[in-house]
Amino acid sequence: MTSNRNDLSTMGATALYVGALLGPSLLLLPGLAARAAGPASLLAWAGLLVLSGLIAVVFSRLGTTVGSTSGVAGYAAAGLGSRAGRAAAWCFLGGVVTGAPVVCLIGGAYVAELLRAGDRTAFLAAGALLALVLAMRLAGARTGVRVQLALVGLLVALVVLAVGGAAPSARAAYWHPFAPHGWGSIARAASPLMLAFVGWEAAAPLTARLRDPRRQLPRVVGAAFAVTAVLYLALAAATVGVLGPRAGSSVPLAGLLEVAVGGSGRAIAAAGAVVLTLAATNAYLTGATAMASALAGTRRGRSGGTSAGTADGAAAETGRGRTAGLVTAIAATGGLLLGLAGSGLVGTAQFVAVPTALFLVVYLGCMAAAVRILSGPVRVAAAVACVAVVQLLLFSGWAALLAAAVAVTAAASEGARRSVLQQRRRRGGRVMGDGA
Repeated sequence: MTSNRNDLSTMGATALYVGALLGPSLLLLPGLAARAAGPASLLAWAGLLVLSGLIAVVFSRLGTTVGSTSGVAGYAAAGLGSRAGRAAAWCFLGGVVTGAPVVCLIGGAYVAELLRAGDRTAFLAAGALLALVLAMRLAGARTGVRVQLALVGLLVALVVLAVGGAAPSARAAYWHPFAPHGWGSIARAASPLMLAFVGWEAAAPLTARLRDPRRQLPRVVGAAFAVTAVLYLALAAATVGVLGPRAGSSVPLAGLLEVAVGGSGRAIAAAGAVVLTLAATNAYLTGATAMASALAGTRRGRSGGTSAGTADGAAAETGRGRTAGLVTAIAATGGLLLGLAGSGLVGTAQFVAVPTALFLVVYLGCMAAAVRILSGPVRVAAAVACVAVVQLLLFSGWAALLAAAVAVTAAASEGARRSVLQQRRRRGGRVMGDGA
């Protein structure tokens, strides 16, 4: 069996990083940001790109120094202890569970736009997409790296076609007033936009596969950052400058493509959104299942557990159980959230705020851990990122309270588990002493 270490080229690593960052959220978030802050939303995009750069550097260093197989949970635990690691893991899983319906709603909105239907159709389509992707996951469907990269290429092609084709129709008048909802709206727009920048933590462990990380890593991170920055800013600017009063739409790419190529633009956007929704959601579930299995394995290992034969025999059953449990959680949560949104009790921005806040807590834990683990300029970058993430959480409102509750509950459960294990060890030690 050949090792996969040192087999990743600079171009391949760059593609994987870009693939981890770009996803279906790019089809929704420019409209949400424009709705919240108007043309000034571009300042929110620019500020988050700076934060994204800092986070990229920190996660890359964590990937080469910590190298945990459990990802963000391992990073947080390495710097802040097992309770923080458990909190990061559960917030990450919570972000996936609540984020999957959001991604499906993106696809559903584009389907409704194609049919010229209303919000009810969008929510029904989102529910159908969620059911389909969960069935695919239960059937064992996986999204390979090549497929993911092909889908990223599709997304990039759609954005380039939309922006390039619609750019001649931009109007300067749409940029005035620049901040129609006040300057404070920039911060309010920034919090949900953070969902577009989740992904650096997924690709960071890949740095161990670079032939010469010290030389290649700066190039990889720089290239990935440049590509994503150009795409984000170009799409955000086109959304405002071309769509104008329609910039706050939930389907901005459909509007741009319609301007660029005519009536077929809506069909192109809907087809691309559905494909990206199914593939991205399946990829998220694969990663979440892997983390849940890793955490289960950690618990067994810490409890002193099982023999190798028993562990091997239980591995497949554990994997199936974790997948079924995750699917059940997403189905229940997705049905609840889509029902609330469909009834008008929760808006799209609030819908997006829940997974965003959960991922922000994950980033906060990892950045705080990096402050303790790392040194030099990267440590400063982690400290600055910590402050920025806290500010974004403050503007997340009630969603931040929900994320904090998940983190506190997870940390408390880890503390209780460790206390039980310590008591068992003490009782075992006394029994052995009496027997001697």
